Amino acid sequence: MHYVCPACESENKIDLTFPVEEYVCKTCSHLIDAAGNKQTKHLKVPTENVVLDVGQKGKIEGTEYTVVAIIVKRYGTNIFWREYYLKDSKGNDAFLSESYGHWVFLISIQPNDFKSKSSKLAIYAERTYRWYETSPCSIYAAAGFFDEHLDFNLATYKEYVNGTRMLSKETVGKKNQYFYGVHISKYDVKRAFKIAHMPYYTGVGIVQPYYFDIKQAINIFCIAALLICLCQLYVYTSRTNETVFAQTINFTDVQDKEMVSNSFTLSGGSAPLKVNAFSGVDNSWANIQLSLVNEKTNEIIYTSKDIEQYHGYEDGESWSEGSQSEDFNLCGVSSGQYHFLISAEKDGALPTFSGLMSPDAKVTVSRDRSGMIGITNLLSGQTTTFTDGKILEKDTSEVAILTKKSFGTQKLDSLINAEALRLTSDPISSNTYVQLKATWLPVSFWNFGFIIFIMVALFVAMWIGKYFFNVNKWKNSSNSPYATS
Repeated sequence: MHYVCPACESENKIDLTFPVEEYVCKTCSHLIDAAGNKQTKHLKVPTENVVLDVGQKGKIEGTEYTVVAIIVKRYGTNIFWREYYLKDSKGNDAFLSESYGHWVFLISIQPNDFKSKSSKLAIYAERTYRWYETSPCSIYAAAGFFDEHLDFNLATYKEYVNGTRMLSKETVGKKNQYFYGVHISKYDVKRAFKIAHMPYYTGVGIVQPYYFDIKQAINIFCIAALLICLCQLYVYTSRTNETVFAQTINFTDVQDKEMVSNSFTLSGGSAPLKVNAFSGVDNSWANIQLSLVNEKTNEIIYTSKDIEQYHGYEDGESWSEGSQSEDFNLCGVSSGQYHFLISAEKDGALPTFSGLMSPDAKVTVSRDRSGMIGITNLLSGQTTTFTDGKILEKDTSEVAILTKKSFGTQKLDSLINAEALRLTSDPISSNTYVQLKATWLPVSFWNFGFIIFIMVALFVAMWIGKYFFNVNKWKNSSNSPYATS
């Protein structure tokens, strides 16, 4: 249909056929009475934040609509919102309302469908809506084609809200109209009408949904938790924590050198390898250096651990700190064939002793803190020193031969180390070894518990966030269900 403006003789067209009572000339902005073909009023042109044009088409929920009119309404002196009048090909009405960048899609409903439950509650389609606010407003600007005469008197909107749905009761004089609306995303509007730019939104819209769907989040978290529990149950029943390495290492065997352990196999997915180190420290320390070697890739994981224990009395009270046992993890170790490279040291030197007499009472042996071995010939009273037991074993001097013969063994170093433990009274010197035990931990509840904790924390955060979101949504209402300070 098309109309020629009697004021400026411009042609006004729209690609729809419906009974037009009035239209606003797109050229001169006069309101024209279609039946009498005469101008009645000059109107302001809707411009600010208006993103749709009269005649523009778009598809919403599978139905194609044409924008037939645009009205800008004003509340007070500086609050405006825009209403876009839509019609489908059958002449059915719909509306898009936009305020501060928030969009609502509305349709007309029959007065009998709107039931007032009380002054603050209304019912539509068996759903209860809470009164939000009552706003007086007037028409500020208009454009397009109208199937009824525009009423420029002060209108009153009484709005009711339930989540992302709303009811609106428009009263002009004695005439009432009722509308049902739902939130529509600005991106859906943009796609429907192929709009290049959308107005920025501020604040929280009257029917704006929360950023997260709490019910959907509950379903997702519950399903995820169930799957995690099932996976953990499978791991727990199909795998076991296994001790893969255990050995006692003498400090004398790794003094200034590394010991290569026996090989062991780790089977399964990547998991921590837990190592326990024990040493009989007593007001002293020990240190263990451990290298885990992958025999296939030669990849090395290195770690070092101190074992310390100290105790005493101070101001009449006993105190202690440290432990003789330390646990540590080598994390993310994959399956494969491995061995350890081990070295260790401790506080103090080798166990000191004196007066180790040979069975035939011909020689005595002693060792000082520096590790020097002293051999005393009891017949002559002379003492000869050797750097350590290994040197003594290899020595061919008269005193060395006498010592080997008197003790009846060539392995003097082992004999001296063994007897030193029995003869020494120094607690530091008595600590001669470190025990290592490595346990493969394919079954771990730490990650399982951490993930469950994170999901619970996220849900609680979303729940609290929704509460404050709704408080902000209702802050402009005089009927907020949330306590206000």
